[in-house]
Amino acid sequence: MKKAIIAMSGGVDSSVAAFIMKEKGYHIIGVTMKLYDNDDIGIDTERTCCSLSDIEDARSVCYKLGALYYVFNFKADFKEKIIDDFIETYENGGTPNPCIRCNRYLKFDKLMHRMKELQYDYVVTGHYARIEKKGDRYILKKAVDLSKDQSYVLYNMTQEQLAHVQFPLGEMEKSETRKIAEENGFINADKKDSQDICFVPNGDYAAFIEDYTGKKYPEGDFVDTSGNVLGKHKGIIRYTIGQRKGLGLALPCPMYVKEKDLEDNKVVLCLNDELFSKELYANDFNWLSIEEPKEEIRCKARIRYNQKEQPATAKVMEDGKVKVTFDESQRAICKGQAVVLYDGDVVLGGGTIL
Repeated sequence: MKKAIIAMSGGVDSSVAAFIMKEKGYHIIGVTMKLYDNDDIGIDTERTCCSLSDIEDARSVCYKLGALYYVFNFKADFKEKIIDDFIETYENGGTPNPCIRCNRYLKFDKLMHRMKELQYDYVVTGHYARIEKKGDRYILKKAVDLSKDQSYVLYNMTQEQLAHVQFPLGEMEKSETRKIAEENGFINADKKDSQDICFVPNGDYAAFIEDYTGKKYPEGDFVDTSGNVLGKHKGIIRYTIGQRKGLGLALPCPMYVKEKDLEDNKVVLCLNDELFSKELYANDFNWLSIEEPKEEIRCKARIRYNQKEQPATAKVMEDGKVKVTFDESQRAICKGQAVVLYDGDVVLGGGTIL
């Protein structure tokens, strides 16, 4: 009998993934990754993923399915790989995507290592995406339910990981998932999907960083693209490219964050038209469903999670970085975010925007 570890967050998706694998005849165990203590990140609520109530929900589902349930302590890895990088990226003027790093370093690295130690065959998650084999190569594809597709945050997977991971929900609509949970009396059948970064559930990233590090980020000048001072900002980590709300300025027309000058501690504002650009460079690039191309390729590219892919050309440079040139200018390309390349519903690969 094949054996699968089900990564369970306490939500409805991973619970139904566990149910499906059990129905397919797999021997399953449920595991939750303990990533932090609420005290560590200054949160006194249970609104975060992998909180005590989430653990109890996951345990309840496993009990219903007759499966053993474990909690693995990955707190040290989460601090080093996710939280510290999150802070460092903001301090260096970027906008991080911690969910991508969590998938890369914890779900599909640490958890797969644990899978091998326990001599199991697969890691299973509740992600909405599909894995298929084409010749000798595994390919990652978008989910059938495009409104829930999570392929963008999975581009960092390796061929070895794709061979030992299953996404049972990739062929399903979200409504089907909830129906299965309801029919089986799962405690989390009506539980809302978590939207926020798990360790910053209130969305105030700057306050989290200041509380966590004990640092105060000094005020500086808002300036326009000509260098004219427009007012004072409240610390450079509080702003991201394309931001308009929350600047605290009375301006004659709407202005947006164009860039952050770390050296002089200035936030540069511009008009909306000046936010658009056609090119980006990305590093730490992972070619997933294809080998690294020797020539320029046509594709579609996505520069943020909820964006529709845009026609583009991609080229690997001599230094290994990838240059992506869009057919039409894109708004507010953010350093630190991911660019992911697609051919139809196939994920070609992705990297971090420089």
